[in-house]
Amino acid sequence: MIRVGIIGSTGYAGQELVRILLGHPQAQIVWYGSRTYAGQDYAQVYRNMFRLVDEKCMAEDMDALAAEADVIFTATPQGLCASLVNEKILADTKIVDISADFRLKDVAVYEKWYGIEHKAPQYIGEAVYGLCEVNRDKIPGARIVANPGCYTTCSILTLYPLVKAGLIDPDTIIIDAKSGTSGAGRGAKVPNLFCEVNENMKAYGVATHRHTPEIEEQLGYAAGRPITLSFTPHLVPMNRGILATCYASLKEGVDAAAVRGAYEACYGDEQFIRLLPEGSIPETRWVEGSNFVDIGFVIDERTRRVIAIGAIDNLVKGAAGQAVQNMNLLFGLDEAEGLRLVPMFP
Repeated sequence: MIRVGIIGSTGYAGQELVRILLGHPQAQIVWYGSRTYAGQDYAQVYRNMFRLVDEKCMAEDMDALAAEADVIFTATPQGLCASLVNEKILADTKIVDISADFRLKDVAVYEKWYGIEHKAPQYIGEAVYGLCEVNRDKIPGARIVANPGCYTTCSILTLYPLVKAGLIDPDTIIIDAKSGTSGAGRGAKVPNLFCEVNENMKAYGVATHRHTPEIEEQLGYAAGRPITLSFTPHLVPMNRGILATCYASLKEGVDAAAVRGAYEACYGDEQFIRLLPEGSIPETRWVEGSNFVDIGFVIDERTRRVIAIGAIDNLVKGAAGQAVQNMNLLFGLDEAEGLRLVPMFP
């Protein structure tokens, strides 16, 4: 049985971790960490856990937790994990960091886009970017896994086969992405109030969103060179979901068969990526509550561009589900253990 500790268990991603891990046959949660609710019953914070979780929230003490847990999930704001991690902790446990502290390999890029000093740059090099479908072979044996962001997971997986196969010009990529409000976290913020979000759609982080360099870095590895792309996120009035509509210019002679062939070559055996039939377009409602990524595409012959669309649940494949997927790989389990979640509808 894998002993699991969660720092940040009372945020949306942390609660989703709890929900998934309660159904995991090989995992036991030993620490429900929460800075805000320490000492309170977890089931008072989340009433859906009534009679399912009897434990109280505990302080976010990573040193004490490392002695008790085989793996620690850090579902925390940027900077906290990096400020706490050290050699003693890494000698005792593994870390799956759901924040962005170890996703970017260039500390200067991290500090520029996140506006904070990185407190543990010595661990950036060894941290493995935990996009399982791309880096599966690198994850077992890692001490730190950097769990990808929600926008990045959807965008990278939607575009990766096309970039890797050289079917598109990666410098022409434009990503137009939409997210449900849970992506902004559980903290009280005026822009996320019901009256601000309901009956409204808005772009935010235009040309400045922090997931931009993460997408560029990972797709740059697929391209074999640095790339620059345009990424614009939008907030839409729904609880969950990411829909990424990605545009790129096709190389000469590339047709729909070549595009589908590239997807099938990369994802044909993947459990959690569903390449939709020709003519089908992904929708967030068909992946809600699941670890699936639905991908579809259309070739625009008039402009010679491909329009590739991906959909995920931002709290599952975009956060907690992917984190559990990484945990399974770290401990040699079936990657899908605890994650065979049927999408919820309606």
